[in-house]
Amino acid sequence: MPENSPFVSAVSASMPLLALGINHQTAPVEIREKVTFTPPQVDEALRQARSLPGVDEAVIVSTCNRTELYCSVSEDYPDSLPAWLADFHGLTDADLTPYLYQHRDQEAVQHLFRVASGLDSMVLGEPQILGQLKSAFDTACSGESVKTVLGRLFQHGFTVAKKVRTDTEIGSNPVSVAFAAVSLSKQIFGDLQPLHALMIGAGETIELAARHLKSQQIGGITIANRTVERAEALAAELGGEAISIGQIPEHLPRADIVISSTASQLPILGKGATETALKQRRHRPIFMVDLAVPRDIEPQVSELDDVYLYTVDDLKEVIDENRRSREQAAREAMEIIEVEVRQFEHWLRTHQSADRIRDLRQSAEALKQECLDRALARLNKGEDPRQVLESLAGNLGNKFLHGPTLRMRQAIKEDDNATAELLLELFRGK
Repeated sequence: MPENSPFVSAVSASMPLLALGINHQTAPVEIREKVTFTPPQVDEALRQARSLPGVDEAVIVSTCNRTELYCSVSEDYPDSLPAWLADFHGLTDADLTPYLYQHRDQEAVQHLFRVASGLDSMVLGEPQILGQLKSAFDTACSGESVKTVLGRLFQHGFTVAKKVRTDTEIGSNPVSVAFAAVSLSKQIFGDLQPLHALMIGAGETIELAARHLKSQQIGGITIANRTVERAEALAAELGGEAISIGQIPEHLPRADIVISSTASQLPILGKGATETALKQRRHRPIFMVDLAVPRDIEPQVSELDDVYLYTVDDLKEVIDENRRSREQAAREAMEIIEVEVRQFEHWLRTHQSADRIRDLRQSAEALKQECLDRALARLNKGEDPRQVLESLAGNLGNKFLHGPTLRMRQAIKEDDNATAELLLELFRGK
């Protein structure tokens, strides 16, 4: 249909949404790390993305496990974002394309709702991604990269995530050994604020467990490691103290919680040292978690009264059960998300229809004004008013019917009776 027709694209609209990215499921870390956006890069990246043909709004989400762009695009968007994403990071299309996914329209909405709810995370149901999404959204808003559609989409996504956490058990049970260890300590002691934790090792698992303890307001943390410098670096981040492995016996008496995960081939903590510490503690209980394989803590330690010793296998049973619980919760969450996707789709269609009605009226007004200006010019020249009015009416009718007439001819040629009948109904006023 010609562009000067007020009926161009008056009906039938798609959802102008796109989600593009890579994550831990589609790309290894050596690829993901090449496509991350540092905070200083995001503003410029958003500006560039929005300057691409057909891209109206953009939000960039970049974490260790995913880099994603959420965009509102026009119907004639030429699929330029994948090449831009590769080029921005100094990669070729061939480097990146095998790892990319793209979701359009309803699938893009569903994807964002899944991400916000923790259903697309490495740890099912983890809550950190919601905060990262909110931060990415705030950055895009500050850079004026968000308008009505993405603004509504992300706010709806935040509401969906809250509903999923409220109405399901998706986040109630730990599914990592580090988190499970901290959750068990909280079950045993309740309030962790008066307590002190001794962390043996300084690797990823110990760091994660220490951060969980810190988030639970643990009173104090000591990091013991063979490489004291590594222990000092982690302790500095957490406001704790660092010691060497050899200093463990003198620090053990004040430890209410001991979590160990090293690569040692021999036990680091034995029954004798633990027994001595318990005497100095006047038999106040110690909760111990040995996450190492081979074990860091001698099995005989579990024979001591006032020691609660868990191994990684003990926690695995808890984690497996909790994972099953989360998987059931994830199924319930998807039912919520499906309903919310339909609700967003309904809002977007209403929003689009209002825009299209406004565009239709503006286009019709422009045609009317064009014909009126010509008629007034002829009247000013002194032409016969009756002839001018007849010409005005004819011009208006021809201009309004030009596009629909061409479309009806095409519909009849293609045996598209539904379109032909619709056009007839429009001009019959039915």
